[in-house]
Amino acid sequence: MINSLFVINLQGKIIIEKHWRGIISRQIVDVFNDESAKFINSVPENMNGDKDWKEPFYSREDVPPILETPKYWLLNVLRDDLIWLCPVDREVDPMLVFEFIHRIIDILTDYLAEVSEPSIRENFVTVYQLLEEMMDYGYPLTTEPNTLKDIIMPPTIMNRVMTTVNAAAGVAPKVPQNLSSIPWRKAGVKYTQNEIYFDIIEEIDATIAQNGTVVSCEAHGNVVANCRLSGMPDLTLSFVNPRLIDDVSFHPCVRYRKWESDKVLSFVPPDGQFKLMSYSLESH
Repeated sequence: MINSLFVINLQGKIIIEKHWRGIISRQIVDVFNDESAKFINSVPENMNGDKDWKEPFYSREDVPPILETPKYWLLNVLRDDLIWLCPVDREVDPMLVFEFIHRIIDILTDYLAEVSEPSIRENFVTVYQLLEEMMDYGYPLTTEPNTLKDIIMPPTIMNRVMTTVNAAAGVAPKVPQNLSSIPWRKAGVKYTQNEIYFDIIEEIDATIAQNGTVVSCEAHGNVVANCRLSGMPDLTLSFVNPRLIDDVSFHPCVRYRKWESDKVLSFVPPDGQFKLMSYSLESH
């Protein structure tokens, strides 16, 4: 349950604010700035005796993601030189809040190409429309980009002109009538050439002894897809040795029970680019 969202620049100034469950005073941003400054200017316990240390030991990147105040917990994310602040006054799963904040940033990146203070200021209307659609009374509602693009047009020059003309003429925007029953995929998708691409991106962490033997090795990977298929394709993806795959995380389109029972990925993919799954592999 999320009460409010404040987007702040590195100077501590509010760029946008959105309230879903009552209005929280803007003074909470001043409280957050004070708590952040207090932490940045603090000294680690093992350095309390070092009086020659003049520069701040911590930076803004070191500020804890959760700051506690007498009335609120201040959950914050620093990304692309912007601070996304959610004050909460009751118990809530912090990972839900952080995941929702990152989802907002990903959606805005899809719409605006980059998320920065200038791009947000140039597209205030689109940003607030997206925040309104993505959450209802503090609970995540619509977070799939394909569904959102059926409801809110990306801010192209033509779309801006049409929005301005319709607003001046008192014409209400059209509500799409053919929304898909599957939230992550558009309805009526058509391509002249049907194709889907999969990219496997892996990072390897290894510890190697002086004699060259591998002490430990672990790989972290993502399966990224680019889908250009018509209609509602139902796909199955199998692996040569799925038992080696551990710590998996799937896109919502994946049928998890099918993976649990048969170690096979069965899914109706979103249109366009998306991350199908992430995983890790350990050496045995």
